[in-house]
Formats: sequence, C-alpha cells, structure tokens
Amino acid sequence: MKNIITVLLFFFVFNSNSQTLEEEKKSIEDQINKASLFYSNGEYDQALDLSKKALVRAFKINDDYLIAHSYNTIGVIYDEFSESKRAIEFYNKALQHADKTENEQLKNWIYGNLGSAYYYTNIDVRKAISFYKKSLDFAITRKDSIQIAYTKFNIASAYFSLHKFQEGIVYVNDVRDYVEKKGEDEAKFTLNSLLGIYNSNTNNPKVGEAYMLKSVAIANQSKLSSFLINAYENLVEHYKKYNQLALAKQYKDKYDQLNKATYSVENKTALEKSAVQIELDESKIHLERIELENENHLQKLKESKTITILFFVISLVLLLLIFSLYRNITYRKKTNKELIQKNIELQTAIDKSEESSRLKTQFVSTITHELRTPLYGVVGITNIITDEHKELADSPYLNSLKFSAQYLLSLVNDILQMNKMEEKRLVLISSPFTLKDEINTIINSVNYIATNHNNTLEIAIDKNIPNVLIGDKLRLSQIIMNLVSNALKFTTNGTVKLAVNQIKEEGSLHYLEFKVSDNGVGIAISDQAKIYDKFVQVERKDNDYQGTGLGLSIVKKLIELFGSSIHIESEVNKGTTFSFTIAFETKNNFIEEGLINTNFDMTFEYPIRILVVEDNKINQLVTQKIMDKNKIPCDMASDGFMALHFLETHTYDVILMDISMPIINGYDTTKKIRSLGIDTPIIALTAYDKEEITEEVELSGMNDCLIKPFEPEKLFKMIYQHIQKKEIATVNLN
Repeated sequence: MKNIITVLLFFFVFNSNSQTLEEEKKSIEDQINKASLFYSNGEYDQALDLSKKALVRAFKINDDYLIAHSYNTIGVIYDEFSESKRAIEFYNKALQHADKTENEQLKNWIYGNLGSAYYYTNIDVRKAISFYKKSLDFAITRKDSIQIAYTKFNIASAYFSLHKFQEGIVYVNDVRDYVEKKGEDEAKFTLNSLLGIYNSNTNNPKVGEAYMLKSVAIANQSKLSSFLINAYENLVEHYKKYNQLALAKQYKDKYDQLNKATYSVENKTALEKSAVQIELDESKIHLERIELENENHLQKLKESKTITILFFVISLVLLLLIFSLYRNITYRKKTNKELIQKNIELQTAIDKSEESSRLKTQFVSTITHELRTPLYGVVGITNIITDEHKELADSPYLNSLKFSAQYLLSLVNDILQMNKMEEKRLVLISSPFTLKDEINTIINSVNYIATNHNNTLEIAIDKNIPNVLIGDKLRLSQIIMNLVSNALKFTTNGTVKLAVNQIKEEGSLHYLEFKVSDNGVGIAISDQAKIYDKFVQVERKDNDYQGTGLGLSIVKKLIELFGSSIHIESEVNKGTTFSFTIAFETKNNFIEEGLINTNFDMTFEYPIRILVVEDNKINQLVTQKIMDKNKIPCDMASDGFMALHFLETHTYDVILMDISMPIINGYDTTKKIRSLGIDTPIIALTAYDKEEITEEVELSGMNDCLIKPFEPEKLFKMIYQHIQKKEIATVNLN
C-alpha cells in the first residue's frame, strides 16, 4: 500500500498587505487545508499548485514550521505518483526546517512519510522501518492514538514485505481493537488489508480473501480511489498465489483501469514541471531576501553620501550580477530541460531493461533446474521398468511416457538456448563430423512423427560433398531437426524431402545448400514475416499443433550465427520450402578416427566403489539402479555431512555429487572434502545448465560435471576417464 499516513494538512488563502504576521500564518494554514480537500478528492494538480504557493508565502515570512509543512505536503503528492526520489528530496528539506522547531507532530509526519518513500518503492525497506519507529516515538510522546495506529500499520506492512509476518502481525494486533472501535474509514481499510495480506501468506486463503474484499467495500463506500487501487492489487496477488487465475485477471483489469485514471502520464509530466518551478521559486525567494537586505543597508547608510553612493554602485553591480546569474540559470534550465528529461527516460529504460534481463535469466535458470530434476527421475524410472519388465518393452503406454519426457526436455532446452542466444552467450564449436551420419541420426529421431502423420520422408545428399566436414555439428543438427520435424507436423499423407547440395567450393570451404520441402498446409504470405518471432504459432485451420513456438526462432538465430540467412517459399494448401546455405571446412586425407559412434564398454579392469551424494529420493533410486545394473557397488548419502561421515571410514574411486542440497550444498561439501586432503575424483550431477556452474565447479575443487538427465554411457565414460587420469598421476608421482 502507498502512504498509509496521508494525514498531512495542506493550506492556502490570498492575503492583503494589511494583514499582520499572525493573520498571514493563519491564511497559509487555511490554504493548506483547502489543498488537503483537493488531495483527498484526487485533484492532485490543484493540491500541488496550492502547496507550492503556500511554500513561497512561508519563505517570505521565514517561518520554519510552515516551510517544513509545505515541503512535506509537496513530498506526499510526489510520493503518491511513485516519484520517490523527488519526494525524499522534499521530505529532507522539510526535516531541516522542522528540526528548528519544537513541533513533534510535524516531525512525526515527516519521519513517517520518509519511511513510506523508502518502503513503497523498495529503496531500502529496513531503513524505512527505522524511520517509522522514529515517527512512532513522536506519536507515543504526544499520545496521538490515530497516529500511533497508522505508524504501527506502516511498520507491519514493511515487515510483511520482508516476509517477516510474525514480527509484523504484532504491530497490527496492538492497535486492532482501537481501530475497530474508534478508527476512521482509512484506518479500518488499512487494518483489513493487512489482515488479508497476513492470512493470505500464512496459508489461510479464505480468511485472507474475506479481509481483502472487506477492504474493497470500505474503499468503495468512502470513495477512497487510491486506497481502492491498493486493494485490487492485493487481491490480484492473492488469487495468483492460489492459482485462481480468472479472479486474478478480473481484479487486474479493475486495477489497470483505476490506476490509469488516477495516475495519468499527464499528471506525472505536470509533477516534473512543478518540481523545476519549485526550484525557481526558491531561487526567487533568496533573491528577494538579498534585495531586502540591500534596502536595509541603504537605509542605515543614508547619513554618509559617499558611502551611500558607493553602496548604491555596489548594490547595482550586485543586482546586475544576480540578474545575469538568474537569466543564465533560467536559460540553462530551459535549454537543458529536454535533455535532462530524455536522460531520465533513457536511464529508466536501461534500469528496467537490466532488471528484466536479470529476472528473465534467473527465471530461466530456476525453471530449467526444477524441470530437469524430476525429468531425470521420469527417464530413469522408465528405463528401470523397461529393464526389469522386458514384456513391457513394446508397451504403447511406456513408449508414450518416454516420448513425453523427451519432449518436455527438448522444450526446456529450447527455452534455455533461446535465452543464451539473446544474451549472446552462444558460440559455435567446430569439430569434424560426417554429414550422412548426422542426418541419419536425425531421421531416426523423427521417424515416429512421419509414421503418426502417414508421411514419406525422402533424403537426397549430393555425392560431391566431402565425407568429413569441420563445423558445429550440434547446432547444424538442431537446425535440420527443427525444420524436418516442423514439416512432418504440418503435413499429413504427404511427402517431406531433405536435400543437401554443394553449390560451390572456395579453397577449403564447401558451400552447402540445405532445403527442407513439404506438400503440407503451407503458410500465408501475410504470416510468413512473423513465423520467426518467439512463441508465435500461426493459426491453422486443420489441427492444433503442439509446441512452444520457439523452433523457427531458434533456427533463424542459429543460421545467423553461422553467418547465413534462412529463406521461405510457401503457398497455402500446397506446401512450404525452407532453404539456407552454410560453408564448412574440410581437410584432405583427414583421418576419420572417432567419427563412428560406438557403444562404450561399461566394465572396469578391477572392482570400483562409488559414493553418490543426492538428497532427492527418486533420483537416488535411479542412480542406484544404474549402478546395480552395471554391478558397481555404491553408497548413498542424502546430504553433505553424511558424505563426510562415509569418507571417514571408506575409500572410494569416484564421488558423484549433487549441487542443490539442503543443509550444505555440493560446492561446500566438495570444499570440505578437499580440505581433508582427499583427492578422489568428484563429478557433479546436476540439473543446472553447465555454462552457469562451470566456474564454481572448478573453484570448489570438483573435477567434472554432467547435466541431468543423461545417458548412463556418458556417465561411465566420464568415470572411466577420471579414474585413468588419477592412476596416471599416481604413477608419475611414484
């Protein structure tokens, strides 16, 4: 909620020259009272105008109380529009003048508003709480019950934002009886809002919803528009939390409509203009004071003609200098105003972009890990069932389960890869490969799609293409896989053809043109420009095709990474052809060693023993079964401390270490193992993306990492390699 303590008084009335000083003070107070009515009714522009005029008048009579009060009221209006930096500037100016007075009520207001400015925009919530507590001290000293209630509500709200609900609810309960019996509508609104937030976040959804709806009723009844905005916002968060998405959308629409009407762009622009005008008014007041002092000096020096003339000349020069300075300041502000505004907008855009990028990266990393972890269990248990129940090997249900798991894993990898490409973290890795082998692997992977759609899949590879090419075979396979699977999905009872032709040869570079054609549904010309956009799935008339809408977006970016571009030719109901050209290197007389995929012999020359550190019970079961199937004894530790206990009494050839574990994570566990002088190879088994953890894996002392879910063959190949490395190192030392 925003500015629970808005119990600030605002005043303005025009006065005549015949008024006494006390009458002038009374007039300014009346002026702020009038502004208060405008503020309460949501007429912020008129409230700000009266407050500015009150500030000018307060400066003229040099009254610290009224100056502080005026600055405070201006700060409240800026705070209402989330212009917190401006608001804090005005609050600090108000505090400077308030400290010169003995008015504890005014200090109570200012400290409370400073707390709100730091809290509601998350500048520094803990600092906000310290300001609120200073405000509470003044309210208690004055025995001001309503101010005590509002301030304790603010402290509770701040604690809630830090998820310290038990600390916060103490302050709410302190004043609950008083507010329910004697509190104003604003206080009752706040009480119900806070009780709603507390219950919503302590697993009492029905109770929380009831309190929140009651706060809406109070805000509607008392026509508290800014309070109603906060009430809608609380309900949106509540319904999202408990997955009531229809209700969340309903109140989000109400929130957007009321927020737009209350805090318009025009109002925010007017606020910025007013801030500049206030600075000019302050300069003008200081100039008027200087002029007044000059007049006093002239009066005192009337008796001396020489001094009078000299003072006149000096005063004239001073006034000319001040006038020149004033003109320069005005001119500079005028010429720089647009630049300043653009800089502010640019910085805001940069900050939002950086924050958005950070949140997106964090989300992608988290969701990837959280999805890969259970997928490891699903894939592993599926393989266990297949191994233990050979009669189910051809079960359509088991095959469907395998397909679904692999399909979900591919979606996770698509999202992760798209994020890497957007952040320019993806680079091509060149290695030798055989094009025919890679294409055969792809064809075997998509045959089930062709069968499901009753399609014929044709392959045509130019015989002039060298047998061994050098390039990033993984990224090329991803491109071809996406295009071929797309063509098969959008074609029924038809033909999909993959053709690869060498179009030219320049030195060691061979330019290959890839074409994927189908006679399926086709793509309308009006839709062809947007098919490469993320998450876009062009509307079809026939079937509902599944997928994230990332495939073609990834294809386009990968082809661009190869320094090429993709082209499309398509006609509705006749078919589509995608084509692109990539140059690959080759080497004469290149030995094709290691290019043929062979199964790794998962047996060792002597018995080995492995320690598995894994907290997830399902993943423990999967890893245990993999080891049992290959007759490798292993001990299972549920956390890092248990692993350290095993290492006190046992010796292992390899340690398989999970990273994300309670009590102590894999990195810290590894550091403790290394500190004991144990040099056993440690391999991280994790669902995190490898690029995100490589540096920390190395720094912690781990030897390697493997991403879940994985093929057992890869794991045993890695285990074998590290055992061999350790044996060689031991021989060299001896």
